[in-house]
Amino acid sequence: MSILASLVSAYHRLEKAPAQGFSSEKIGFVISLNEDGTPAGKPIDLREGEGRKKTPRLIAAPQAVKRTSGVAANFLWDKTSYVLGVTAAPGKSADKEHEKFRETHLEALTGTDDLGLIALRLFLENWRPEDFERLEWPEDMKDQNIIFVLESDRRRDLWLHNRPAAKALWTNLQAATAGANAICLVSGEDAPIARLHPAIKGVWGAQSSGASLVSFNLNAFTSYAHEQGDNAPVSEASAFAYTTALNFFLEKGSGHRIQIGDASTVYWADASDADVAKEAEDCFAALLDPVDENTEAKKVGVVLEDIRLGRDEGDFQPKLTENVRFHVLGLAPNAARLSIRFYIENDFGQIAKNFLAHFERLALEPTQPRDRNAPLWRYLVETASQRKSENVPPNLAGEFLRSILTGAPYPRNLLSVLLMRLRADKDVNALRVALLKAILLRNHFATEAPVSLDPTYKDPGYLLGRLFATYEYAQTQALGGNVNATIRDQYYGTASATPRAVFPLLQRKATHHLARLRKDKPGLAVNLDRDIGEIFELAEPEKLFTPTLTAQRQALFAIGYYHQRNKFFRPKEAATAEAIS
Repeated sequence: MSILASLVSAYHRLEKAPAQGFSSEKIGFVISLNEDGTPAGKPIDLREGEGRKKTPRLIAAPQAVKRTSGVAANFLWDKTSYVLGVTAAPGKSADKEHEKFRETHLEALTGTDDLGLIALRLFLENWRPEDFERLEWPEDMKDQNIIFVLESDRRRDLWLHNRPAAKALWTNLQAATAGANAICLVSGEDAPIARLHPAIKGVWGAQSSGASLVSFNLNAFTSYAHEQGDNAPVSEASAFAYTTALNFFLEKGSGHRIQIGDASTVYWADASDADVAKEAEDCFAALLDPVDENTEAKKVGVVLEDIRLGRDEGDFQPKLTENVRFHVLGLAPNAARLSIRFYIENDFGQIAKNFLAHFERLALEPTQPRDRNAPLWRYLVETASQRKSENVPPNLAGEFLRSILTGAPYPRNLLSVLLMRLRADKDVNALRVALLKAILLRNHFATEAPVSLDPTYKDPGYLLGRLFATYEYAQTQALGGNVNATIRDQYYGTASATPRAVFPLLQRKATHHLARLRKDKPGLAVNLDRDIGEIFELAEPEKLFTPTLTAQRQALFAIGYYHQRNKFFRPKEAATAEAIS
């Protein structure tokens, strides 16, 4: 199923979806009118919250016009520069916008006999922008979206645009601007074709007024002299349906979106049972971002355990692995358009199994409880300088998520990016090491990569990492912990990439530190001598200290370093339990 077709299908399953021709808009204030067109009082603030954190209310209003250029007015609502001719933007004149709103509505409302529409016409005939100051209307109303209500309808929240006469007029206005009929590429029906598709809002980094998923605005994009939407015929109904569904999914708090790097990612399930679809969506959200470790992570654990054991559908509740089609769409900004980072459609059971395989590749010990259920974004920020999400390399986030969902190899540049970060900041932490291990297993088809410290693993990269951690521990213990810069801070990058260039120096330093420990802490010195001896027994020195290490062995260096270092710094309870066993 195509992206547009699946979104159209999703629209018809939405319980609170706006009717065709309407869209959810952020409305800040409502002006109540008497039947003679005079304001019935000060505008009513519809925003929710307190102080500067007030947020407009989402209200279904006649679908917004697409302001690609020039001035165009919405029907029966708009921002104050259009409706009232006032704005808080310095240096900007709202005269043209207000005049356009006024002309459009006076023409459309001519001949109406509806009391509410007559009141609006009278209001626009008599309103002057200076009346805003004269009536002492609130300053924070400026640049908010405004709707109208007839005072007699105010207590019922029957907004002016919801009056039957207003809806009928809006339907007629839309029909008058509809394009010629053609076969819709989405529905297959002969229907009026949309020349311009409604804007998509809510994509991080895109224009606040919205961006286009489908558009043709240059001759290079057209075919046989067709204009705009005629190049890829999509009916008005289908264009409205897919944009409405997508805008709903992109809304903050919709439960259908998550930000993965620069990719605004939306997801939805297609199932015959709405409750099962909702459960699949909740589970997917928890897989991506287990916010509450006590509830969401527990839910994920139960579902993944069911998948792992391959339980029959009768034992698997809810039945998420059968007849649940799942869709994941990643969008990124591209000027006035949107780029599709990825689109994945698969059975939910297969997506969950791919997640499970990813989690198993990440398995690492020891790991802090906070890192065991780390959300995807925490792994991604480990690839960014200063661990800032905006510094995540472009395209990496989308490709990373795509690889997880499809079971494909991880992005080819992920290994080099992680190694670069390790050399830059020398922070060999659990998330980075887990990712390195996963990359080795999936991309380089390593038969194994140690989950925890493996004293028998003979790969030179792993052994060098263990040896480097042992030398560092000897240094910190010999100097009493008061070390401004350990050998990790000074030599990690060189030791992990060109070991022959630096390990002879590190050996000489370690000899000095061990000699000091034999005087101050003879028991510790004996243990460290034993650890170093065990490492050297697994590989010949001439093969161990190679001139260079490949990227794969640099990853094993980090894994070996992490395992060995955590052996030295593990909690006393764990060491005691191991000694007793």
